[in-house]
Amino acid sequence: MSNFKLISQKLTKLIVVLGPTAIGKTELAIKLAKKFNGEILSADSRQVYREMDIGTAKPPRQQETRDKRQGYIAKGVPHYMIDIVNPDEEFNVAIYKKLAIKAIKNIQERGKLPFLVGGTGLYIQAIVDNIDFPRVPAKKELREKLEKKSNEELFKIYKKLDSLGAKFIDKENKRRLIRAIEVCKATKKPFWQQRKKGEPFFDILQIGIKLPKTELKKRIEKRVKRMFKLGLEKEVKDLVEKYGWNISSMQTIGYQEWQEYFNKKINEKELREKIILHTLQLAKRQITWFKRGKRIHWVRNYQRAEKLARKFLQN
Repeated sequence: MSNFKLISQKLTKLIVVLGPTAIGKTELAIKLAKKFNGEILSADSRQVYREMDIGTAKPPRQQETRDKRQGYIAKGVPHYMIDIVNPDEEFNVAIYKKLAIKAIKNIQERGKLPFLVGGTGLYIQAIVDNIDFPRVPAKKELREKLEKKSNEELFKIYKKLDSLGAKFIDKENKRRLIRAIEVCKATKKPFWQQRKKGEPFFDILQIGIKLPKTELKKRIEKRVKRMFKLGLEKEVKDLVEKYGWNISSMQTIGYQEWQEYFNKKINEKELREKIILHTLQLAKRQITWFKRGKRIHWVRNYQRAEKLARKFLQN
């Protein structure tokens, strides 16, 4: 662990490490956290769920840190916003923002440097731009009705309710489409119109990881292969047995594809290919989202990221 210490005027600083899935965000962030006396908050909309470990690529948790008081520690670095709700519990960006800001401030109060790390663009934007979202409770009957519809059908419904928001929402994210429709119907107003940007909470450096498409594809293929070896099939079976398929958290890449496999509609080779394809499509959407960020410093290696972080902390 480096002896690097934060001085009082730097306690409001926050470093964000972002990029598409499987590009190496966690590995880079852990190195930076060890170098600059930091701790990590996940900005991944799936890692918040307990029991969904392999398919969400959580960093391996140190077994000796199962004591709740010690939190989630991976490679010697405390991680937050991981394993905070059960798969069948309600969770959204408004809840995430509230908990994440509390965790960031807690890290800063202890003289540590917070690193916000992930690929869920909306979660990152909520913190970086201090966006307030309408707090609307989930409507079970409406959700059950919408869950039966395809992504294409959901997008058409949402577009009628919020034409501006339809230009920005992830068309392939069923959970997000359902939530946006739910908010529109409950408030009688377009969802996008209700997002309010406030004054920034923190002094922020955004570091984005960028690699050639061929390299990213190799990393995704390698990750999926590893997930199968680690026991993804058993993890999915256990989740289905306990919660069933009809919960929003199971509409996740790496989990949703198994339904066809268990129903013997596809074989294992086709299953792997589907997961890889869907992950590549997700990465493409994430890259498109982050391209809109004008304040992101793109890097290809740790050395460049460390240089940016050091300069940011010295200013």
